[in-house]
Amino acid sequence: MSSAANGNDSKKFKGDIRSPGIPSRVIHVRKLPADINEAEVISLGLPFGKVTNLLMLKGKNQAFLEMNTEEAAQTMVSYYSSVTPVIRNHPIFMQYSNHKELKTDNSPNQVRAQAALQAVNAVQTGSMAIAGVDPTGSHGEVQICQIFSKFGTVLKVITFTKNNQFQALLQFADGITAQHAKLALDGQNIYNACCTLRISFSKLTSLNVKYNNDKSRDYTRPDLPTGDGQPALEHHAMAAAAFATPGIISAAPYASAHAFPPAFAIQQAAGLTMPGVPGALASLAIPGAAAAAAAAAGRLGFPSLSGGHCVMLVSNLNPERVTPQCLFILFGVYGDVIRVKIMFNKKENALVQMADATQAQLAMSHLNGQKLYGRALRITLSKHTTVQLPREGHEDQGLTKDYSNSPLHRFKKPGSKNYSNIFPPSSTLHLSNIPPSVVEDDLKMLFASSGALVKNFKFFQKDRKMALIQMSSVEEAIESLIEFHNHDLGENHHLRVSFSKSTI
Repeated sequence: MSSAANGNDSKKFKGDIRSPGIPSRVIHVRKLPADINEAEVISLGLPFGKVTNLLMLKGKNQAFLEMNTEEAAQTMVSYYSSVTPVIRNHPIFMQYSNHKELKTDNSPNQVRAQAALQAVNAVQTGSMAIAGVDPTGSHGEVQICQIFSKFGTVLKVITFTKNNQFQALLQFADGITAQHAKLALDGQNIYNACCTLRISFSKLTSLNVKYNNDKSRDYTRPDLPTGDGQPALEHHAMAAAAFATPGIISAAPYASAHAFPPAFAIQQAAGLTMPGVPGALASLAIPGAAAAAAAAAGRLGFPSLSGGHCVMLVSNLNPERVTPQCLFILFGVYGDVIRVKIMFNKKENALVQMADATQAQLAMSHLNGQKLYGRALRITLSKHTTVQLPREGHEDQGLTKDYSNSPLHRFKKPGSKNYSNIFPPSSTLHLSNIPPSVVEDDLKMLFASSGALVKNFKFFQKDRKMALIQMSSVEEAIESLIEFHNHDLGENHHLRVSFSKSTI
């Protein structure tokens, strides 16, 4: 078979006959639902890089997805080998194709695929705005944040009313997350048959928030004043700029655009005057593209949103290996862990309390289903609002730990750049704070000392205080991060370890 998959006659196209393990930037996707659309398949690849071509074989419930680089394809296949994506209750399977590229034609099937690709790529070079309609409702930044934080870190939110419609501007930490959330939520109902979200990309590349209150919030600047509950005049000016052409997608590139802007504008639809809004959001049902986008980010399903819950129940732990400290380090990648309690009578279960509900959602969405010490983590929001410390004189074998004053919190500093570096678990780890005397072999030996297999290593060319190290699996990388984050490398340097979006 030639190395180019040809879309001339997709009905006769047999797909890949062998079970390939040789990396290729073309990925063969199988067992798709019959009613899947092109955007949903594309969204599977978006978190890992640019999708450059698509061949849909709808009659066979298969597709071929071409990524812009082999590295992006490797990251994608590696990631989905540990977290199976699910679309409309269908587990999706993927493997490298034996084709090195896709060649497509002008059949109606392929015209649709190319149009879907162009729509995504227009976003990557230009800006857009988020939209929907509410003649009655009001909706605080908290609820907006709860909906959108499932997709990644929400940095800033501004809400306002214009023409009797509730609207909002929202900024994510990165553009890929913003694209995800748009694919998932645009056109979806917050409640059954009402509150339709209308989402497009804003023309703004960043939001300038003046106050932290129920109308606006900058999560990277907890030090901002509360104001009087009203958005600043600048917020109205920003809103006018963002909605210069309401609801219209603008693909006009802005200066020095490297990717689509992470700033969103949201207008939202009727019905949000219910008193128990956070509870009502529990019915947020997102079919189709959302499931794909959720799966693509390793967010397998939408757990119910409960107001302000920052405690998670973590189950299916390996009681022989797991400790409060290891859960503190792992969950601390996605927020500041305040307390951890491993259950005295059932050590497979633990409670983990984060600093706020957004961080709990973030940790749950990234870590649910990931393997730790041979077992897949199961994570849900707990009914507890706080983790209780044992009463004085009651010893619990060190199973409850309070980390509220830990120096290892990654997100305490306002505006911390760590907010922009939150990624799903991956087999490649980002290392930083490496002293000048430590060389490649030192770090390779350190990471191999736990019995793990180091596959690759690379110092950053411009900054040798940082490096990437590739482990043999996502599970090994998770365990290595737990073991070596904050490891003392001498010269008063403690190693910092996080998950990387890059591969070597």
